[in-house]
Amino acid sequence: MPDPCTVLIASADLLPTLKPRAADGASELLAFSDADALRALEVITKRRPRLVTLERMFAATPRGAALIHRIKADPSLLESEIRVIAHDSDYSRVLPRQPGAGAAVVPKASAAPAAVAVAPLDQRGTRRAPRVRIAAKVEVMVDGNAATLVDLSAVGAQVVSAGALKPNQRIRIGLNDDAGNLRFNAAVAWAKFEIPPGSGPRYRAGLNFVDPDHAAIDAYCARHKA
Repeated sequence: MPDPCTVLIASADLLPTLKPRAADGASELLAFSDADALRALEVITKRRPRLVTLERMFAATPRGAALIHRIKADPSLLESEIRVIAHDSDYSRVLPRQPGAGAAVVPKASAAPAAVAVAPLDQRGTRRAPRVRIAAKVEVMVDGNAATLVDLSAVGAQVVSAGALKPNQRIRIGLNDDAGNLRFNAAVAWAKFEIPPGSGPRYRAGLNFVDPDHAAIDAYCARHKA
């Protein structure tokens, strides 16, 4: 059974306005600012509240969209209702659980970093070279920070990084192994903020290479393909 409490998440300046509405009918109101979304997620996972209420503007941010996705994906939170309300109107909407539902609340690819509605380049039909799935735990360097390489082609890659990555961001990528070191420039084509179960927040991103050595990348793919 879900806890009869309500969790409210909104920007700090809007919490005083929204608390009376969110508290209506709740045995307990737990309010968090949008800056404390990760702490709110910890409470939601532990308490399994009857209702999670998000302010509409926060729900439309990448962090809000990732939080919604994380709650929907958790089987233990199936009985927790997700509601989006507006601070400046009577707008109130319960987000359904069906895949793809609630898209009106989640921003499209124009957001930076993009939210859960953003699909990788390959899924949008823009693949320019075959992608090779890379073996687990192969690390690359993105602007000097370690990132996990998911797949790779002669013209691009998909990576997962703890550091923030934003669409159109210019970066320097390094592919290092016992055979040598590859260094070249790249641009972030798409990015998605994630809050996976059991780990901290991360960014999944697709990269377009600017000046790659195609032959060297092909050889790297052959050495590290799954």
